[in-house]
Formats: sequence, structure tokens, C-alpha cells
Amino acid sequence: MTVQTDTQSLRRARRAGLAAFVGTTIEWYDFYIYATAASLVFGTVFFPATGDRLTGVAAAFATYAVGFFARPLGGIVFGHVGDRIGRKTALVVTLTMMGAATFLVGCLPGYAQIGTWAPILLVVLRFVQGLAVGGEWGGAVLMAVEHAPPGKKTFYGAFAQAGNPAGALLATGLFSLLSLGGTEWLTTWGWRIPFFASVLLIGVGLIVRLKVEESPVFEEAVEETGAPILYAVRTNWKPILLGICVLPVAVGGYYLVTTFATAYATDPAVGVSESLVLNALTIAAFVELVVSFGAAWLGDRFGRVRVVVIGLVGVAVLAAPQFLVLSTKNAALIIAAFVAMRLAMTATYSPIAAILSQMFRPRARYTSISLSYQLAGALFGGLSPLVSTLLFQATGSVWPAIGLLIGMCVLSIACVLAAPQHTDEV
Repeated sequence: MTVQTDTQSLRRARRAGLAAFVGTTIEWYDFYIYATAASLVFGTVFFPATGDRLTGVAAAFATYAVGFFARPLGGIVFGHVGDRIGRKTALVVTLTMMGAATFLVGCLPGYAQIGTWAPILLVVLRFVQGLAVGGEWGGAVLMAVEHAPPGKKTFYGAFAQAGNPAGALLATGLFSLLSLGGTEWLTTWGWRIPFFASVLLIGVGLIVRLKVEESPVFEEAVEETGAPILYAVRTNWKPILLGICVLPVAVGGYYLVTTFATAYATDPAVGVSESLVLNALTIAAFVELVVSFGAAWLGDRFGRVRVVVIGLVGVAVLAAPQFLVLSTKNAALIIAAFVAMRLAMTATYSPIAAILSQMFRPRARYTSISLSYQLAGALFGGLSPLVSTLLFQATGSVWPAIGLLIGMCVLSIACVLAAPQHTDEV
């Protein structure tokens, strides 16, 4: 009976891990095609011509940031659903919301067709995307980690984390192919294709997600706590704040070395071709996907906190080379720098699902983990590309952005070393 039970539990864990991977891949694909389009074309498609490319890019990044500011609200709303009704229900709704909003972005007319309604509608749909991602990540992580057998929580948590590079790989890879048609074609029509393709991916994701059993921790440990958000704020406010400060590099630094790096590299002052940057990002995303589970295995084997700290030190060391190598326009050096940085980023990101989920006891855990991750996303992820672009525009130098990334590393190291780790027992 024990062997049969263990086999069933392992089968459920694998199914939950696969569903977490597929679901988060699709969610992040939708999120990253917006980020890539914001870097390359949204400034000219949805905003009036100013004659200054960086002004258009900054405006596009401002709409990009809206999604991050919506994410904490999504974490609260779907955290309530996940803590009171079930993780699975919340995840099905978020996936459907994301797919609908992404498809509609692809349908939007530009500024030349409908004027100021173009950026207004873009912001509304970006807000819906943010709500969906805000509720998605916490639930996907908990489904994977709470199904995981003892001693393998970091590894199974990596299934949700691996969806990030997989989504980025799909997004940048598709844009890389589309860029072969030339800048004019990409700007006028080509950028819409990745948004339309989201519909097919959402269908696949829903089929996989609907087959997954509910989290065993939710089924066995649910207690009436009133509104989960009130319990989380009253009881978990200290680890929530600590969790926010664990995440600057995992959620903010990532966008500095991808989204802002794309805008900086393709600026006329630097002059790297769009196709080269997109190819470098695609190769780096593939490398991250391949090594994600290895980093998580190392976290279970040698300590997840230790692996994250090593990764943060690597990010700080590579911060300057990542950006300075772009001025060489040497394809091999640029790709090598992007890959090296993504390897270090993987060590900071892959184990973080288990670290963050185990910072909170099961009661109101969905709400608590979502608040930490999504508030960090709003603060560090939403603002870092915009702030870096404005600093570059004001100073004409990339060094302020490099300093910002190093500062994020220092804060993350201090807080991850102080993070508590609990079990799944109430």
C-alpha cells in the first residue's frame, strides 16, 4: 500500500510539474512578446512621432510597467481564490485571461489609425495581462512545490521557473525569425503574429492544466482564516517584506539584462542590429532552459540559498561586461556575454520558487507568496527598464544602469541569507 501510495504521489507530482511548466511557459511567452515588442516597435506604432527614439521607447516602457503594477492586485484577487477555492481554479482563470488580452493586443490599431485611443487601449490590455500574471506565478509554484516529495522541492519548483526561459525562448525566437523580414515589415504587421499565435498555446495549456489534481497541502490544511489578504498582512507582513527584498535581481535584474539591454543595444548610439540582439537573447534563453533543472538539483543537493548567493555574485561581476561588450558589435562576444549572464541569472531564479514558498506556512500561502513576488515585480521589474532608459537618456552613459544592477545584487544577497524556511505542516 505504501509503495502504491508513493507511486501515485510521484505521478501526481510529475503531472503537477509538467502543468506548471506548460502553463508558466505560455504566460511568460505572452508577457515577453509584449516586452520585446515594447523594445522594438511599440514606441512608433502606438505613440505620436517625436523625432526622438528614446522618448518613444520610454513611453512604451511606461505601458510595459503598467502590467507590473497590476500584478500585486492580481496576486491579491487570485491569491484569495487559490487560498479559499483552490489553486487549480485560479490557474485556469489566469491562463484564459492572459490569452484573451494578448490576442486583443495583436488586434489593436495603431496611433496613426485611432490616435490617443491606441495607447489607452494598449494600457487597458496590459493591465489585464498584469492581473493574470499576478495570479499565475504563485499558484503554479505552489502546485509544483506542494506536490513535490520531501527533499526535492527545489527541483520541482524549477518546473514553474523553467517556464520563464521557455516563454522567453519562444518569444525572442519568433521575433528573431520575423525580424528577417526587415524593420518596416516588423513595424507595420509582423509584430502582430506572435500575439495571434497565443490563442493556440492557450488551448494547449488549458488541456494540460485541467488534468492536474488539486494541491494536497490545500486539500489537507485549509482552515477558515477570513479574507486571506487580511491574514497575510496581519501575520506574514515581515516575511512578505523580506521576500520582496529577496527578489530584486530575480524579477528586476532580469529585465535589465534583457528588455533594457535590447533597447540600449539597438539605439543608434550603440548600433547593434536587432537580429543580432534577438539571436543572442534566443540562444541565452535556450541555455537557461537547459540548465534550470541542474541549478535546482544543486539547490536540493547543496542548499538552495547557497546556489542563489553564488548566482547573485556572478550577476554583479558580469554586470559591466554584459553592457560594455555591446559597443564592440562582435557577434561572438555579445552572444557569449548574454549566455554567461543568463547562466548566473538561472542560479538566482531557478531555486527561488522553493525559497519563497517555504518562507510562509500553508495558511494564506498563495496570497502571501503572490504579494511578495508581485510587489517586487512592480517595484523592480516594472521600473528597472524605464528608469534605466531615462538614466541613459539623461547621462548618455550605461554606467548608471550597471550600478543599479549591482545594487540590486547586494540587497538580494543580504535578504536571501536572512530568509526563513518552513515546512508544509500547519
